[in-house]
Amino acid sequence: MPKATTADDDMPHSPLFNAIRQNCTISDARDHGIYSICILVLKLRNLYKWEHGLAPWDEPETAILLDWIAGRETHWEEIRAEQFAALPVNHSELDPFELQAVNHHLAEHGMVYGAGYGRSLKAIFFLAEKLAEKTIEGRPAVILGREKARELSAPFAMVQDGTIIFRTEPFRFYLWDQIQEIRPSGKTALQYALGQYQLLAADGTVDRNRLRQEFDVMAECEMESFLYHEVGELQDNPISSALLKKLIATFPASAIELFARALKDILADTHPLGMLGHIITHKKESSLGFYVAFLDGLRKVLFPEIGAACLRFMTNGNWQEIEEARLACLHNNKKRASELTAIWQEFDRHHPETTRRRLEKQLLCPLGLGNK
Repeated sequence: MPKATTADDDMPHSPLFNAIRQNCTISDARDHGIYSICILVLKLRNLYKWEHGLAPWDEPETAILLDWIAGRETHWEEIRAEQFAALPVNHSELDPFELQAVNHHLAEHGMVYGAGYGRSLKAIFFLAEKLAEKTIEGRPAVILGREKARELSAPFAMVQDGTIIFRTEPFRFYLWDQIQEIRPSGKTALQYALGQYQLLAADGTVDRNRLRQEFDVMAECEMESFLYHEVGELQDNPISSALLKKLIATFPASAIELFARALKDILADTHPLGMLGHIITHKKESSLGFYVAFLDGLRKVLFPEIGAACLRFMTNGNWQEIEEARLACLHNNKKRASELTAIWQEFDRHHPETTRRRLEKQLLCPLGLGNK
C-alpha cells in the first residue's frame, strides 16, 4: 500500500481524537449485539490486532485475547447508555455526524473523519490518515491509510457525501480473513485468483510464506476492483439508500434487511460501471476469481449464474460467458427490486406485519427464505 501523507503528531492527544474514539466505543457498546457470537469474536480479534499494531496474520495468544475481550465487554456495560460525544472543533461542539465541518478542520492535519450508519443502523466512526485522492469514472475518491480511531464493523469502503472512501487497513484484514476462512465452495475460484499471483505451492495449496510476503502488493492491485463496487453504488440503483434505510428501520436485523442489502450490493456489482463490469472490461482474471470466491450468503443466492460461468471460464477463458452471467443477474434482480419497491410504496396503507408477509411471500420464499 502507498505511504500516508504526514499526519499531525499532536492529533492522537487532542480532545477531538479522544471524542471520536469514545464514540467508536459507545457504538460498539450499544450495538455489538447485532453480531452472532462467532462473528463478534472475529471482529473483536481484529479490533485487538488493530489496537496493538499487529498484521492480519499475527495471532495473539488466546489467553491474552480472551482477557482483553472480557475487559472490553465489561467496559461496554458501563457506557452503553451514554450518548455520543460532541466533537470539539475550533471552540465549537459539533454533532458527530457533521462531516463537512470536521473534515474541513482536519484537512490541514492530513486526516479524514468518517461517520454514518451500517448494518442494522449501527453507527460507524473512524479517523484515518489520507493517502491519496483520485477520480474514478468522474467520481471523487479518497484512499485512507493508517487509522487512529475505528469501531467494530470497520467497513473498508463506502460513499460519504458523494465521495468514495476506501480504508486500506480494514481492507487488508478483510482480504486476509476471507482467504483464510474460505468456504469449500469458494476454494477453486480462490486458488485460481491466487494462482494469478504465483502464490500456490507445487501441490496447489496456498504458499503461506509467499502470501505474507506478497500480500500488500496483491491487496493494492485488487483495491481498484473493490473501489468499483462503490462506483456501482453511485449509479442509478433501483434500491435507493433512502429506501434501504426505511426498510432497515422497520425490519431491523431481519431476513428482509439482509435481502435488501444483498440486492442493493448485487445491483451495484452488476451495473456496467460496477465491480463485475470493471473486471470484465479490463479482463482482470485474479479479480474475477476473488469475486466468485468471496460471493456468499444472499448475494450468492441472488447471483446463481456466476459460479458455473466462472468454472467454465477457468478452462476456456471466455469473457463473453461472464458478461452473459452479469446481464442475466442484472435483469433478474432489477425485477426483484421493482417488486420490492412496489410493495414498499403501499406501506402506509397497510400494517407493517402485512408488508412483512408480502415481502416474504413474493421475494424471500421463492429463494427458500422467510415463512411461507
